[in-house]
Amino acid sequence: MDSETRKLRWMRLDNAALIFPASQRRHWSNAFRISFSFADPVDPALLQRALDRTALRFPSVCVRLRRSAFWYYLEELDKAPRVREDSHQPLVPMSRADIRRCAIRVLYFRSRMAVEFFHAVTDGTGGLVFAKTLAAEYVRLRYGAEVPAEYGIKDLDEAPPPGELEDSFQRNAGPVAAPRDSRDVYRPRGELEPDRFLHVTLGLVDSVQLRERARALGVTVTAWLTALMLQSLLEMQAAEQPRRRKQRPVKVQIPVNLRQLYGGETMRNFVAVANVGVDPRLGDYSFEELVKIVHYQMKLTITEKNMRAIFTPNVNDEANPLLKVVPLGLKTLIMRMVFDSIGERVACLSLSNLGDVKLPEAMAPYVTRVEFVLGPQASSPYNCSVSSWQGQTCIHLVRNSREPRLERIFFTKLVRQGFHVKLETNGKD
Repeated sequence: MDSETRKLRWMRLDNAALIFPASQRRHWSNAFRISFSFADPVDPALLQRALDRTALRFPSVCVRLRRSAFWYYLEELDKAPRVREDSHQPLVPMSRADIRRCAIRVLYFRSRMAVEFFHAVTDGTGGLVFAKTLAAEYVRLRYGAEVPAEYGIKDLDEAPPPGELEDSFQRNAGPVAAPRDSRDVYRPRGELEPDRFLHVTLGLVDSVQLRERARALGVTVTAWLTALMLQSLLEMQAAEQPRRRKQRPVKVQIPVNLRQLYGGETMRNFVAVANVGVDPRLGDYSFEELVKIVHYQMKLTITEKNMRAIFTPNVNDEANPLLKVVPLGLKTLIMRMVFDSIGERVACLSLSNLGDVKLPEAMAPYVTRVEFVLGPQASSPYNCSVSSWQGQTCIHLVRNSREPRLERIFFTKLVRQGFHVKLETNGKD
C-alpha cells in the first residue's frame, strides 16, 4: 500500500519498554544488533529496495519515539529509513534526536548487513524476525532466489495481524507479584574508555561440540555457557577481593522469550529475565557443580506461573492510577531513579542466547554468518550474547572499559574445556 494513502499507526510502549527512554544516557542507549553476512559484498541500492518493502510489513518496528504530556509512545514512519554505511564500531549510542527520527538503523559494510534496534521497539526474537525478513527480501533481489515465508520470515504481501502489535504483558499478567531480586550482587568494574568505544570480542566455536558437551551433563547450551560465565566472574571477583567474607553473590541474567510459555505472535517486547547464580562466601564451586546449580535454578524459575509472577509487578506499577497522571518529566525522573537503583543491579551481566537460527534452504548458499550483539549495561561494562548458524556458534563479549579482563578469563576457560576458539576483535586491544 502507498505510504501516502495508508493510515500510520501509533502505539503505547509495551510494559518492558517503558523504562528504556527514561534510562537513556548521552553515551548509552539500550540497544542490540542482529547482522547477516553474505557471500558477496552488499549492494546498498538493493538493500534499500528490500528495506522499503519490508518496512511496510512491520509498522511496530519501523517507528520513531514520540512523547505526550504523560507517556512516551511509538509512531509508525511514513517511509523506510535510509540504509547507511556501518560505523567503526557496533551500537554507537543512539541520541534522543536519532530515536525521535527513527528507532532502528539498517547498516552495511562489505558483505555484512546489520540492523540495530533501540530496545523499546522490540526484543531479540522480534528483531530476528525483522532481520530475517529483510535478509530474505535482499536475497530475492540480489540473487533471484525464491525464498518461502517460513522460520519466522513474514510474507510481505500480507498485512500484519493484530497479534503482532499487542502488548502481551497486559494480556498475561497474573494476580500475584513476586518480590524483586536482591541487589546485593557483585558488579564488575573497569576504567571506561574516554570516548566510550565499544570493544567486541567474538569467539567462534563448533556448535555440535558445544551441544554435545551440554547434553553430556543433561543441560542446555545456555545453562552450560552460563555456568562457565559464573566461573569466570567468580575468578574475576576473587582477584579484586581475595577476602571471601567480603565477596558478593555472583549472578547472570538470562532473558526468557515468553512467547514459548504463553504463545502469541507479538513483534514487540515480550521477554522477562531469570537471575541465576551462587554465593562465593559459601565455598568453592567446581564447574560441574555450577552447571547443576544453573540447570535447576533455570528449571525452577522458568515456568509459566513463576515468570508471570516476575513480570506482574511491572504491569501493576503501570496500572497505578497515581502514576498515570504524573507529568512525563517527573515520571521519567522517577523511572530513571528506579532503573539506577534496581534495574541492572540484580546481576553482573546478561547472557542472551538467540539459539540456533533457522533459515529456508534457499537462503543457505548466500548467508555465511548470523550474529547477535547486545550492548553493555549502563552501569557495568560487560554483556554477552550468543547465536548459532550452520554449525558455528558466535559468542560475543562486549565492554566499554579499557582492560579485557573478563574476555581473557572466559575464553581461556573455554579453550581449557577442549574447544578450538577462533577469536575476532574490532581493534584497540
